[in-house]
Amino acid sequence: MVWNVVFLVVNFMHLFFLLYKRRPIKIDRELRSVYKRMFEPLHVQEALFQRLTGQFCTIQTVKKGQAYAAEDKTSVDERLSILLKGKMKVSYRGHFLHNIYTNSFIDSPEFRSTEMHRGEKFQVTIVAEENCKFLCWSRERLTYFLESDTFLNEVFKYLIGKDITNKLYSLNDPTLSDKAVKKMDRQPSLCSQLSMMQMRNSMASTSDTDDVLNQILRGGSTGSSLRKYHCPST
Repeated sequence: MVWNVVFLVVNFMHLFFLLYKRRPIKIDRELRSVYKRMFEPLHVQEALFQRLTGQFCTIQTVKKGQAYAAEDKTSVDERLSILLKGKMKVSYRGHFLHNIYTNSFIDSPEFRSTEMHRGEKFQVTIVAEENCKFLCWSRERLTYFLESDTFLNEVFKYLIGKDITNKLYSLNDPTLSDKAVKKMDRQPSLCSQLSMMQMRNSMASTSDTDDVLNQILRGGSTGSSLRKYHCPST
């Protein structure tokens, strides 16, 4: 009888554990759009996304007209951010380059370009055009976390590469005025003068990011098939 009681208790504990693991994961309302738009299509499970956003990142705000980063002043080593709400403007020495919209990385080119070289400063200025809210990771802790999860590491490589590609396309945004477009066409060296703006112009590789996407979609969220895959750095 004692053995049966113990066996019954153990089974009930196991049952409760399984029910707990299968409980619905509630993603913060402010983050659900980011998850649905960026991470869910790449088979990132809600529980994994919650781990990614629940331990070492914060939701921060910046008011209209305030700077997220100032060229030659703000360090690129501290954070990586995704814009949750609002719009930001990127400029270099007063020259407009492109806008940053909701559900896109704010500083993806800087994050990619300084993976091997720390201690650099932003070479562009990023200012809030509206009251903005963004998800901000500590770069050091995020890097450490991604090193321990091969699947998420590949997901971030793809998302950051694709974001840089979008920023490249937005340099010729058709919503700009004709005068602004002609002015940019007359000054083709504006971006080529800068190492960081060369990053925003040329480091995005659609072939690389598409290969990573295909690998992710084939391998699902297990990450086992990704361990043999190496994403070329650009």
